[in-house]
Amino acid sequence: MRNVVPVLKKELKSYFYSPIAYVVLSIFLVLTGWFFFAQFTLFALVSRQALQNPQLARLSVSTSVFSPLLGIVALILLFVIPLLTMRLFAEEKKQGTMELLFTYPLRDGEVLMGKFLACLTVYAIMLALTALYPLMMIAFGQPEAGPILSGYLGLLLLGTAFISMGLLASSLTQNQIVAALVTFGVLLLFWVIGVASNFLGPAAGRILSHASLIEHLNNFSQGLISTRDVVYYLNFSVVCLFLTLRVLESHRWRG
Repeated sequence: MRNVVPVLKKELKSYFYSPIAYVVLSIFLVLTGWFFFAQFTLFALVSRQALQNPQLARLSVSTSVFSPLLGIVALILLFVIPLLTMRLFAEEKKQGTMELLFTYPLRDGEVLMGKFLACLTVYAIMLALTALYPLMMIAFGQPEAGPILSGYLGLLLLGTAFISMGLLASSLTQNQIVAALVTFGVLLLFWVIGVASNFLGPAAGRILSHASLIEHLNNFSQGLISTRDVVYYLNFSVVCLFLTLRVLESHRWRG
């Protein structure tokens, strides 16, 4: 897998030598920053009222600000991640460089992992830039470290699943817009599928609830790291990457 690094570097250059990464980062930070400001302002207002009325329960900055923010960030990622992944294979196909890529001494798995790690690196940078929010919470309150750390782990795993699905969609078409729409549509389906569990029997309801992407983020936002949730996100990512690899192999086989 020594050839993964050159592919990784090439893809990172493609991101940062074009406006894609900067536009996506700007949109993501503006939206998350606004919602953090709104959530923190609401917390400060309610806390002030709680100080004036001793009968009110003391609020936790972690559960009142950061936990709701995780759900909002996850929703923003539902729209942002498809923009990061749509070009990874679709652009290669449209420009006719996919066939040229197959002539290099690269395995399909190395190409796939290089592109996957490049997109994951950009996503990790996005998350790292939001570390300013917990720092502000520390400056104005005493947040619990557990929910914050587990929350970021949950977002990292969720983003990994989103990116894997985006790679699969991008490998199926040469149109970037189609790839983004397919990614968004499939992720949205796995997002809301848990709602149907309320209208079905217990067995089917548990299956659909387990299949929901957002359901597995709840424990992370509360400071709980469950093996069940970690395994779900990892399995989702592995299945998508496996299917993407099969698509790449089919393209090589068809020449």
